[in-house]
Amino acid sequence: MTNNFVFETDLAAKKIHISREFNASIEKVWRAWTEPALIEKWIAPKPWTAETKIMDFTVGGIWLYAMVSPEGQKHWTLAEFTAIENGSIISSTNMFCDEGGTTVAGAPKSYTEAKFSSIDGNKTKVDVVKIFTDEATVKMFAEMGFKEGTIMGYNQLDELLASE
Repeated sequence: MTNNFVFETDLAAKKIHISREFNASIEKVWRAWTEPALIEKWIAPKPWTAETKIMDFTVGGIWLYAMVSPEGQKHWTLAEFTAIENGSIISSTNMFCDEGGTTVAGAPKSYTEAKFSSIDGNKTKVDVVKIFTDEATVKMFAEMGFKEGTIMGYNQLDELLASE
């Protein structure tokens, strides 16, 4: 299957656009993006893993999670949900934080919107736009391997969707 992967960086607009198709129904893809037990199976590029501490998938709720290195070091992120349209849109503000959810002073913030659309009933297109507060943060994400990590995570999501 051609996945039509797109990864575009726009420094002037301070954003990254990611688009990808998955060979699964919108219902299956939505569950994989919203249920912690499923998210943890694909979102961290191997050999890293993901660990959810809190998931309150409601507008105003939070997802507090860590990317865990093979050595056990945890890098925490807090996502505050700003909009949810069941089966079609998830929007959040994202910040690095500590294990308790206290944001790290001076750490970058981003706004993320993920849109889900059905293709012929058995495929799903996911469009993600990440908007950052400054160009330096966009560059930092690019330099730390965000594109490569996204590709790995999405390939792991393909495997998960095929096994469900």
